[in-house]
Amino acid sequence: MIPRYLLQKIPLSTRIKTDMKTKIKLIVLAAAQKAFEKGLLPSDQIPDMEIEEPKHNLQGDFSSNFAMVSAGLQKMAPRKIAENIVSNIEPQDYIEKIEVAGPGFINFFLSNCAWYPVVDQVLEQDKSFGASNMGAGQKVQVEFVSANPTGPLHVGHGRGAAVGDAVGNILSFAGFDVQKEYYINDSGRQIRTLGTSVWLRLLEMEGKEIIFPEDCYKGAYIKDLARNLIEKEGKNFSNQDEETAISLCAKFAADKILGGIKSDLSEFGVTFDNWFSEQSLYDSNRVQKAIEDFTARDLIYEEEGALWFRTEDFGDEKNRVVVRNNGLTTYFASDIAYHGHKYERGFDRVIDVWGADHHGYIKRIDAAVVASGTKSEQFEVILVQLVNLLRGGKPVQMSTRSGEFVTLKDIVDEVGMDAARFMFLSRSYDSGLEFDLELAKQKNSDNPVYYVQYVHARITGILLKARDEGLVEQIEFQKGEQLEMLTAPEEIKLIKLLAGFGEQVEKSADTLHPHVIFTYLMSLASAFHGYYNKYKVITDDKAVSKARLSLVLAVKKVIRNGLYLLGVSAPERM
Repeated sequence: MIPRYLLQKIPLSTRIKTDMKTKIKLIVLAAAQKAFEKGLLPSDQIPDMEIEEPKHNLQGDFSSNFAMVSAGLQKMAPRKIAENIVSNIEPQDYIEKIEVAGPGFINFFLSNCAWYPVVDQVLEQDKSFGASNMGAGQKVQVEFVSANPTGPLHVGHGRGAAVGDAVGNILSFAGFDVQKEYYINDSGRQIRTLGTSVWLRLLEMEGKEIIFPEDCYKGAYIKDLARNLIEKEGKNFSNQDEETAISLCAKFAADKILGGIKSDLSEFGVTFDNWFSEQSLYDSNRVQKAIEDFTARDLIYEEEGALWFRTEDFGDEKNRVVVRNNGLTTYFASDIAYHGHKYERGFDRVIDVWGADHHGYIKRIDAAVVASGTKSEQFEVILVQLVNLLRGGKPVQMSTRSGEFVTLKDIVDEVGMDAARFMFLSRSYDSGLEFDLELAKQKNSDNPVYYVQYVHARITGILLKARDEGLVEQIEFQKGEQLEMLTAPEEIKLIKLLAGFGEQVEKSADTLHPHVIFTYLMSLASAFHGYYNKYKVITDDKAVSKARLSLVLAVKKVIRNGLYLLGVSAPERM
């Protein structure tokens, strides 16, 4: 449901169903006033009613609950109120009939002519159909993936990347000013551990006997990094000062891994407006300044040689360490500075996309945000649940004790970018996901991405045939023809689905749930396949053919727009 205060901010041409709901609401209000003037209703007070879409076609296109919510004011049975309202509604050419149902619902059945303008609007607005100014230019930062550059991206990172990228696309389409950011954790203990891991593998390659610590990284990629460093530097690392060697190894490995991460994300269709370095917060003294500011305000205090943030005062379960008693800062310290800097850069709203295992971290970051003078509602966290990989319905081993795991690159190389992204977005991110690799590769209707993309490709083929037969001059046109010939229930159903695309975009933007668009696309594809299997688009009747070509072109455009929001391509051929 679109918030009421946003209704006046959205152009009517981009919120077709909302516009119709507004018209019907005004009709009901006018009828209520008329009934009051005639003495049929005792009160002229107007309740906060809803205009909704019934779940079943037999209940009409839209339904008003005016009678039920006004029964207390009118001191009258709801059904009687509804009958008085209906008897005072002025006839409208776009309303076929009105019925009173159940305890007093007023159901409106629209005529086909009410829906024909939708096709023209899709064709005219093209790539902007479904967009709105719901966000009114509000500046939003979406930070996602932000994996430590200590190893390749795995399948879990892939789901987070798909979610974050799609959320950014959808918010932008809904009128927000969006910036996508990757936070590079290039400082601290994990980077030193990475450097130590590579250094020890270097020593092994030089013939030294090494006992590899449990907390070091054990994947084969560490040995590859060690070999790459030897090739690059050509140094005998056994003669190097340990601290110097580990520092050199850490920087080389982190830079190399980050390059791989950027490459993998690019192959996955994900690009960022900004890559932000954690180390830059220390280099610019922002971390120390944040600690000093909060200490001066008694939000950070000293105990047993460590510095603690009073996160309990902001709803956290306990206070948190920002500087250990050995003088080293925690990740929380840099996160305080980082999130403060986000709002300093002018963002009205910050959205972080994290793995589900970071749930316990939300309260402390929220505490830092609020302590900095920003409202809690300006900070949001999307928690992405785990992915279970399957192959033909059977679980795939995700990792081993040696440190090997299924990488995002493995997934993209096997099933392709489109299938991977579509599957990652096929369910709400707050639910676990089963990703079947064999299903994602199938070229049939069992594979969701194939099912939807095939609609786009099939319609392209139909339009090319129509052009070759002289029915249309070109396969793209901006106005429908002979739309009054669209009378079949399946055709009207398709148009109604097209009309609802904008509301689904706004619902997805409002809830930050990209799977809303996935569900919509599956419904639209299903309706098209059902229609195509029953009716020929190109027939012996030229007028009918032109009308149906207009309809399917509109379907093609909306399928493309929806796929774009999810970062999935819309192929012309398959």
